[in-house]
Amino acid sequence: MTMSDKTILTCAVTGNITTRAQNPALPVTPSEIAQAVVDAANAGAAIAHVHVRDPATERGSMDVALYREVMERVSAAGCDIILNLTTGEGGRFVPDPEDPKRAAPGTTLCPPEARVAHVRALRPEICTLDFNTMVSGERIVINPPANLERMARVIADAGTLPEIELFDSGDLVMAKEFVERGLVPNPPLFQIVLGVRYGAAANPETLAYLLSQLPRPCHWAAFGIGRQAFRMLALAYLMGGHVRIGMEDTVHIARGELAKGNGQLVEKAVRIVEDLGGRMATPMEARAILGLPHGAAPTPSNVGEVAPRLGEMTE
Repeated sequence: MTMSDKTILTCAVTGNITTRAQNPALPVTPSEIAQAVVDAANAGAAIAHVHVRDPATERGSMDVALYREVMERVSAAGCDIILNLTTGEGGRFVPDPEDPKRAAPGTTLCPPEARVAHVRALRPEICTLDFNTMVSGERIVINPPANLERMARVIADAGTLPEIELFDSGDLVMAKEFVERGLVPNPPLFQIVLGVRYGAAANPETLAYLLSQLPRPCHWAAFGIGRQAFRMLALAYLMGGHVRIGMEDTVHIARGELAKGNGQLVEKAVRIVEDLGGRMATPMEARAILGLPHGAAPTPSNVGEVAPRLGEMTE
């Protein structure tokens, strides 16, 4: 395990919370999201994490047709980036102030199968599987174990690799139970989310603790939110993990300066990793590292390029 081995960079191009009021360059329509994915790939990202938005309301959507259009546009552009589709939509509850057991506007809770319908239909290489049940602003994110199990089974049937998103230590306890029960692949792929209010703090101590609790073997990455985005990117790399950036996570390229787009954010992230001595994985190398079905098996000519680093924790 050396710091010269390849680092996988994921670009989260739009999310479901960031707004154009925060940054007018935010991609919203399928064509804009697809172009953002291509821009991220050209700048050095190996994976694109994709949400879709209702073009009329600009809010997060679970519309399979929108996901299909994004995927088709990326493919038509000849872009071989790995697509990682979210399944986070459909898990939010907003309690009515007068009657907390009643759902207020903004609630998106739905059956777990609806949250993975696009995965069943489109079979992306990767999709997220959020293990958090937590307070998020005025909303509550709800992911009961039984629902996650139902989602995990659909994901497995689709042949898609779940990226397990961890927002706090309890999420990891449940995720390890899923690994032990064979509900998610082993070695698992973890994405550690740092800096969300009421979740894991964006600091070295919190990340070090979570890393100490990860099962071995595994693949892992970590990222920070807002002003912590680039700091946590550097920290994740220095602690041996893969990295993430994108307009879902931050709308700024520097303090007080709005990003021009996802490509610019990726360019800066690549520069940080390379300035620290790292090398970026191509999409094909990332497939091999993660063991994706379409990945190239290591050969004598490329085994050094995809050798495990600390981001692929072993026994």
